[in-house]
Amino acid sequence: MSDLLHFDPLTDLSALRDAMRQLLDDGWLGPRDLLPAALASVLVPVDVLDTGPDLVVRAAMPGVKAEHLKITLSGNTLTLKGEVEAESEFEDATYLHRERRASAFTRSLTLPIAVEADHAQAVFRDGVLTLTLPKTEKVRPKIIKVTTA
Repeated sequence: MSDLLHFDPLTDLSALRDAMRQLLDDGWLGPRDLLPAALASVLVPVDVLDTGPDLVVRAAMPGVKAEHLKITLSGNTLTLKGEVEAESEFEDATYLHRERRASAFTRSLTLPIAVEADHAQAVFRDGVLTLTLPKTEKVRPKIIKVTTA
């Protein structure tokens, strides 16, 4: 019963905060290490559309060059990997504020329908990747003709 009377949530939260600070300060894991993985889905927004015979995947990748983009399809998992290169530095300038840096990203998503990877097409234009992935014959919609008797 005496444990209930001595419960102080602020003390417990303070101890948790101190433990997290020590964990981050010891270099095991820093907040900047969490940022790329946590924000991958925000940094590479993806739309998946069903057009009937195909799945179309559109991904926004500003600053990525086509030669720094790798697309893999393993089973029904589509993986997009890319890299944004650092811009050339200005010789006579000092950054006062800098948020844009060289970075790499990986974005994986599970496709809801089986596709034929051998017939896929990828077009990269103006920072937007458009993948056209034909559905396998098994999952394509079939049209059944109706006849009169």
